[in-house]
Amino acid sequence: MDQETLGSIVLLAIVTLISVVQNAFFASKVEHESKHCNSKGFQRPGSSAFDRVYTANQNCGHAYPTFLAVLWCAGLLCSQAPAAFAGLMYLFVRQKYFVGYLGERTQSTPGHLFGKRIILFLFLMSMAGILNYYLIFFFGSDFEMHIKTITGAISPLLLIP
Repeated sequence: MDQETLGSIVLLAIVTLISVVQNAFFASKVEHESKHCNSKGFQRPGSSAFDRVYTANQNCGHAYPTFLAVLWCAGLLCSQAPAAFAGLMYLFVRQKYFVGYLGERTQSTPGHLFGKRIILFLFLMSMAGILNYYLIFFFGSDFEMHIKTITGAISPLLLIP
């Protein structure tokens, strides 16, 4: 793989690998809580602590494929740096959701809502990249620089709760 191609995906790969480590952390929490509750395997022992950890892990796992799809689509079709930044923000929010779910379930709500906003941002970036492709294909108009400027300017706004 040449350096230019590698340079266009390296940030996305880093975010993806961080997300893999985070998933391993979540799984280890489930395993630890399962052993702590003196159960055999991953059967639900009825412990509320185990149920919370298990459910939080399942909820994070259900959104994971969507996150990966929009992260890579936004990064490849639109702009890598804002997509990677949004991806890191999503991982931070997912961590906040997971930890919040272990306490009161209402503590996880802000993380859930913030995560949905980040997914929407990545989806819109992907759609802008697809739209730009078809504008080039049919009309010869390239708005790539404008789209990169807009997404780069909007991505810090994701920090606002």
